[in-house]
Amino acid sequence: MPFPITNQVQTGQQIPKHYGITSPISLAQPKEADLVLTRKLTETLRPFGVFEEELELQRRILVLGKLNTLVKEWICEVSEAKNIPAAAIDNVGGKIFTFGSYRLGVHTKGADIDALCVTPRHVERTDFFSSFYDKLKEQEEVKDLRAVEEAFVPVIKLCFDSIEIDILFARLALQTIPENLDLRDDSLLRNLDIRCIRSLNGCRVTDEILHLVPNIENFRLTLRAIKLWAKRHNIYSNILGFLGGVSWAMLVARTCQLYPNAVAATLVHKFFLVFSKWEWPNPVLLKQPEDCNLNLPVWDPRVTPSDRYHLMPIITPAYPQQNSTYNVSASTRAIMVEEFKRGLAITDEILLNKADWSKLFEAPNFFQKYKHYIVLLASAQTEKQHLEWVGLVESKIRILVGSLEKNEFITLAHVNPQSFPGAKEGNDKEEFTTMWVIGIVFKKMEGSENLNVDLTFDIQSFTDTVYRQAITSKMFEQDMKITAMHVKRKQLHQLLPKVSIPRGKRKHLSDGLRVMNEGSLDLSVDSDNSMSVPSPTGASTARCARAASPQGSTMSAASESQGKTDGLSGSTDPGAGDGNVGTASKKPKVDDSVEQNPQSSPCLSAEPAEEKPDSPLENKMSEEAKAEDHSALEEESSGEANCHVAVDPVTGETDPSEAEPTMDTEVTEMNTEEMMTPSQKAANADLSDVPILPSNPIPVVKNSIKLRLSR
Repeated sequence: MPFPITNQVQTGQQIPKHYGITSPISLAQPKEADLVLTRKLTETLRPFGVFEEELELQRRILVLGKLNTLVKEWICEVSEAKNIPAAAIDNVGGKIFTFGSYRLGVHTKGADIDALCVTPRHVERTDFFSSFYDKLKEQEEVKDLRAVEEAFVPVIKLCFDSIEIDILFARLALQTIPENLDLRDDSLLRNLDIRCIRSLNGCRVTDEILHLVPNIENFRLTLRAIKLWAKRHNIYSNILGFLGGVSWAMLVARTCQLYPNAVAATLVHKFFLVFSKWEWPNPVLLKQPEDCNLNLPVWDPRVTPSDRYHLMPIITPAYPQQNSTYNVSASTRAIMVEEFKRGLAITDEILLNKADWSKLFEAPNFFQKYKHYIVLLASAQTEKQHLEWVGLVESKIRILVGSLEKNEFITLAHVNPQSFPGAKEGNDKEEFTTMWVIGIVFKKMEGSENLNVDLTFDIQSFTDTVYRQAITSKMFEQDMKITAMHVKRKQLHQLLPKVSIPRGKRKHLSDGLRVMNEGSLDLSVDSDNSMSVPSPTGASTARCARAASPQGSTMSAASESQGKTDGLSGSTDPGAGDGNVGTASKKPKVDDSVEQNPQSSPCLSAEPAEEKPDSPLENKMSEEAKAEDHSALEEESSGEANCHVAVDPVTGETDPSEAEPTMDTEVTEMNTEEMMTPSQKAANADLSDVPILPSNPIPVVKNSIKLRLSR
């Protein structure tokens, strides 16, 4: 059945069944005030479009019905072509299952649908990407059809009657597919191809979550509120190191287990209470892990050393259990924990009738939050190339954030999950550009008057990684490039659209970013340091020196599918990095006397001795911001003549509170091994999803971002 089941009552009787790995914190029934607050919460959510109209919901069900019919017809055609007896063809079955937000019942207006095509054993994956693809192409309602067969989780993407659908494929070792098939049955995984196991994982995890919560309707309303809050606060993105949909769902489900009789208003408050006090990296678990003896890798820090370094483990409840938050870094965890604390303070006020629910969903101004930013731009000449290029660059931004936060002078790096269209360049050449903004907090300086900060290594490692990935996956085109620059808060308006910066002056919005032909910036618009990384095979690069990647490696393919599946259909290879999905959890100490996991997991106990040392990112962000206010910037810019680029420094009035930054834009031949410090080399040690670098490194332009911070 394509649409999720509903639960019988919302407030109901006390639930005798035990949910989760520990006893509930409270079995208290909701009071009238709780019900009133829940109704107010629902009304507050409506203007944000988190509820779909009944007409649209019926259209989705109709589209899924048509798609299900197409699957059955196709399987019958394939069966006939493979000489299956006519008597058996009518009973072979086949079915479309759904997972993700639609299956959970929390999809928003215009959201896509994640679907899984399940077939009997005589239907091959090659049939799915050939004859079924052709059958879809014949349908008038189907638009924007494309197959991503080589992705980590292979997928067919399409738009069916204006509804976007991603279809995965799983071939079961069964002669027929019954209509009442329960995909949670672990025995279905026997003798399956690893790609089928990954595809099945999304449905299995979603179904387990729905079976592990005491009251589905309360769970859904709470999850809608938390997902909206996370998106409004710029912490909703699995691919960029925050949490994706399945991770937020599991945190809400754990809250529901701890307060099984609570309604949504109470659960939202308890969510912030529990996870603002959670003692990470103790894992979050919805159920005790089970070993099905299928020899599949699962999240287990006792067996897999890399699992011990996961900072915020949230373990999926379906076998093979995986960590859904493998991308979380020290910076992103610190940002999320701070937001949990703010959410707790606001919901405390709401429960005391000192504030309305609207206050919880007020979007903070990311562009006023930090004094320093790094802006990344990905550009390509055609729309198709740009789509592929943006997907690859975005999937690697977390590598840059991880590298920046390990820099000895940086306390925190916060990437905004929202991307923006880049400003048009001054030349006439048509170009498609997407921009990301990373907020930077520098450490408070002690002792020295001036501090030179060189981010060249961090930026260059990132760009080298992306270029090598693009060339390895054969998607690289001549005009694909990445531009990176340091920008101060007061200068962001020069690059970003009006809608993104609600306050402040907005001069030169039409000018935007003008990149010079030789790979440098026209600093007349933005006097902060910037750099353009042209094509590694471009003519200007050929004249420049070759620079070996300090990272010494490149990332695995299929970033588009990786980001989309949000860990639900992730890799079961613990070394794959981008594929791991899992969660194990220990209960935090909260006001309601939450015990710290008294029933410890037999196979998922973390080894404290193996954990990474505490990061300075755990400091309060407010203190970091105050420390940042002590820093100012001085400006200078220089270039090497080898690439015929010389950037003259731009002079102007200096803001007393924000002196101009030092910025050296260098295009020069450098031995990257000589410039690497031991700490920089160590920063690359944890990138488990990076294959071996080719023996002959690709030539790239050497770039530099250098800042001089003064007290």
